[in-house]
Amino acid sequence: MSGHGYESGRLNLPFVGISTFAKRAYVADWGSIEADVAVLGAPFDFGTQWRSGARFGPRGVREASTLFSFGHAGAYDHEDDATYLPAEVRIVDIGDADIVHTDTLKSHANIEAGVRAILRAGALPVVIGGDHSVNIPCINAFDDQGEIHILQIDAHLDFVDERHGVRFGHGNPMRRAAEKPHVSGLTQVGIRNVSSTAKDGYDAARAMGSDILSVRQARKLGPAGVIDRIPQGARVYVTIDIDGFCPSIAPGTGTPSHGGFLYYEVLEMMQALAERHEVVGIDLVEVAPDYDPTGGTSILAAQILLNLLGFIFHARSRR
Repeated sequence: MSGHGYESGRLNLPFVGISTFAKRAYVADWGSIEADVAVLGAPFDFGTQWRSGARFGPRGVREASTLFSFGHAGAYDHEDDATYLPAEVRIVDIGDADIVHTDTLKSHANIEAGVRAILRAGALPVVIGGDHSVNIPCINAFDDQGEIHILQIDAHLDFVDERHGVRFGHGNPMRRAAEKPHVSGLTQVGIRNVSSTAKDGYDAARAMGSDILSVRQARKLGPAGVIDRIPQGARVYVTIDIDGFCPSIAPGTGTPSHGGFLYYEVLEMMQALAERHEVVGIDLVEVAPDYDPTGGTSILAAQILLNLLGFIFHARSRR
């Protein structure tokens, strides 16, 4: 068993104990975060326009992430001949932002406060939603962090300006991001079929610096070719809507759209991104566990997050 880390601690199987993210330590005091990565739940889904349920996404993804908690010395990938997320990569779970029912702005402010606390601690923020509107406070929190570029994996453009007075729903986050002076541009990948954003929204997105790719266009380019389109030297914030994946593997979401990505397509994009760019923040949104009784959608979300974190810190160790 030597080298696996079990000899120095409990076996701690996935179904044992408390479901923090990947069974990492829970930090209740946001003023005492000492970590490389801090995970924040944002269980807010009042921004949805169809099926709710993403408020339970953080719980579902956390529980699913325990599947990948085997071992105390990282995870060895034989294809890459690399051990990802070894013990020296410090990951903590800081719990959830407080959500005030029916009050979008106050709930978003609480999410923003959590992300700002993580950034003050010098850790990489990982936010688990919630609907995609939680990206708005996440991006707000980066207003003193220098310029960032956003990579969005999603079925929908989310570039609606305003609809019946709504400016902070899950159809608005990329428009709100593009308006920010600290956002240098957006690469929006996976956008397909009939969208919730009208043509004028697409025109506005391109005029404001967006590079928009459908799944079919991304497949023609290949994962590395997609990442090649991000400006060289850009510091990248990643936002992953689980409906960017095909509902054949991710049915647990409020707005499924057929024809999405499969696992390895997104995985290889994330690996290429981590090798070429500094990743400064991550959110993963729109997991609604009740629509997937198999739990597969939550497992997919946890797996892609842990793999992305593994790629980020492996790349950092080689720079």
